[in-house]
Amino acid sequence: MIEIRIFCCLAVIAVAIAAPQKPAEQVIAILKQEFDQQADGSYIYNYETENGIKAQEQGQLKKASSPDASDVIVAQGSFSYTAPDGTVINLNYVADDEGGFKPEGAHLPTPPPIPPAIQKALDYIAANPPPPPGRN
Repeated sequence: MIEIRIFCCLAVIAVAIAAPQKPAEQVIAILKQEFDQQADGSYIYNYETENGIKAQEQGQLKKASSPDASDVIVAQGSFSYTAPDGTVINLNYVADDEGGFKPEGAHLPTPPPIPPAIQKALDYIAANPPPPPGRN
């Protein structure tokens, strides 16, 4: 019984050693990096790496409009990099408490246009809302 346990343990170790090893990842140098944070909560950062990644953002603390709401950070920025297929990806964004995260970039998918018949139905529904429940 002990021999079987030892054999199984050695078999597991042999399989683990024989598994393909992941090659060491290449270290990418940071060419430029800046970060400035102010006492009022505002900040600016940017960086650039040797493989062409660039990013920048600025943000500030926005006081809540009501006492029961939390203060929020509103930010805007951008980043760019080269995709594996060679396409340069550029993305600009705004993040705030009204609209959330709003990215813009030519690579982002866009919804197809609404067919005219569907749009007509949506316009009709908007112009003629149903009566409140309990009223016929």
